[in-house]
Amino acid sequence: MGRAVSTLPASQAVLTVVWFRQDLRLRDNPALSAALKAGGPVMPVFIWDEAGEGNWAPGAASRWWLHRSLVSLHRSLVEKGSRLTIRRGPAERVLRELIAETGATSVVWNRRYEPAVRERDATLKAAFARDGISAASYNSALLFEPHTVANREGKPFQVFGPYWRHCLERTPEVPVALPTGEFAVPVKWPRSLALDELDLLPKKNWAAGFTPHRTPGEAGAAEQLKEFVRRSMAEYDTQRDRPDLGGTSRLSPHLHHGEIGPRQVWAALAHRSKSSGVFPLTNGDRVFLTEIGWREFAHHLLFHFPETPERPLRRNFERFPWAKDPYDKLLRKWQQGQTGYPIVDAGMRQLWQTGWMHNRVRMIVASFLVKDLRLPWTVGAQWFWDTLVDADLANNTLGWQWSAGCGADAAPYFRIFSPERQAEKFDPLGEYRRAWVKELGTGDYPEPCVDHAKARMEALEALKSISAR
Repeated sequence: MGRAVSTLPASQAVLTVVWFRQDLRLRDNPALSAALKAGGPVMPVFIWDEAGEGNWAPGAASRWWLHRSLVSLHRSLVEKGSRLTIRRGPAERVLRELIAETGATSVVWNRRYEPAVRERDATLKAAFARDGISAASYNSALLFEPHTVANREGKPFQVFGPYWRHCLERTPEVPVALPTGEFAVPVKWPRSLALDELDLLPKKNWAAGFTPHRTPGEAGAAEQLKEFVRRSMAEYDTQRDRPDLGGTSRLSPHLHHGEIGPRQVWAALAHRSKSSGVFPLTNGDRVFLTEIGWREFAHHLLFHFPETPERPLRRNFERFPWAKDPYDKLLRKWQQGQTGYPIVDAGMRQLWQTGWMHNRVRMIVASFLVKDLRLPWTVGAQWFWDTLVDADLANNTLGWQWSAGCGADAAPYFRIFSPERQAEKFDPLGEYRRAWVKELGTGDYPEPCVDHAKARMEALEALKSISAR
C-alpha cells in the first residue's frame, strides 16, 4: 500500500490536527477529508474534556462504548499508517499544547450541536482566528443542519410532520469518500496517553453483559447496517414496535458516536432503489427514513431551544405538581425493574444488563414514570443518560419531553399508556417479558407498586391544575 504523501516541500507542508469527537470513523468524515486534501501531514487527536460538555459529560454506559470505539478507531488509523493521539483536559489548552509541540498551523473538526459544546467551539474558533491559527468545522452528523432549516416565517419548526416534509424537498450531500493509500503523518509524534488512562470503563463488572450484544466501532456499524438492510428493512414498518422480534436497526449507538453517519444510511437506502428507481423502495424503507428524520428533528429542537435538557419547552409544565417520593422508594423500583408491571420491568432490566432498550419499551417505561408514578421526566432522562450506550442529548431530551407531554410535537398528556395493553399489543406471546423477568409465574414477582387506573386519574387531575391557571 503506497503512502499518500504531500507534494509540497517539507518547509511548506501544513500540519493539520484532526480533532475527533462524536465522529469516530474514517469514511464520510468531512474534517478528516479536508485535512487529507490539504496535502500535508495529518495528526488525529482525541481529547477527553469532561468540563467542556457542561452538565452532560458522557454517562457510564456511553463511556464504556466510547472506550471500545476509540480502540477501533486507533486500529483503523494504524492500517492507514497513522495513529490516534490521546490527551485529556480543557480542549483549548490541549490543542494549543499540541500546536506548540508539533508546529501545526491548522485544526479541523466536525460540528456538534449540544449547547455547551457549541459555546466552547465558537470561543475556540474565535481565539484561534485572533492568533492566526486556521480552524475549520464541518458537518458529519446530520443530513440537514439545524441552522439551515426554517419554516415560512423563518422560525424553527416545532412539529415533526411539516419539518420532515420540508427536509424531504432537499437532497442531502453524498458521503465523503475516503482516499486510498496511507495518510501523510508527522515526522515526530507528540506524546499520547494510553487509552486506559482516561478511566472510561466502569469500576465494577456492571457492563459485563454489554459485549455479547454490541460491536462498537466503524466496522461494527457498517456490518450492523448491512445486516439490518438485508434481514429487516423491508418489514421494518410492521416489526419495529415489537420488542420480541428484534426488528429495529440497533444503529443508535453507532450514530451517536459517529461510527456511521446519516448520509451513509441514506445512501444505503438509495442503493436499494437503484434498479427500480423507486425511493424509498418499500414502506419499511420509508418508515425507517422517517426515524432518521426524528433524529434530525431532535437536533433541530436542541439547537434552537438549548434550555430544554433541563426545562420543558411548554413552560406551563414547570408548575406541574409532581408526586412526593420519600427516600426515592418508587424511583428505585422503576430503576431496578421491580414495579410489578412486567413490560416495564423487562425494559428496565434489559437496559441495566445490556445498556440498550427497545424504542417502544422506552416510551412505555417513560410514560409509567411520569404518569403512573408522577415523577419528574428529568429524573428519567438522567437515568437514561447514565445507563444507555446510545445516550444522546438531543434524542434523550425529545423522547422524554414527548412522553411527558411538555415538549414540541408532544403526545397529549391525557394519552397515558396502559402497561397491560401495551404488553398485549406489542409482546402478544409474552416472549420479551419472560426473557427479562425470569421470575414471572413463580410467586417471587412483586405486586404492582401503583394501581394504574387510579394513577391515571390522579395524573389527569394534576394536568388540570396547571391548565386552569
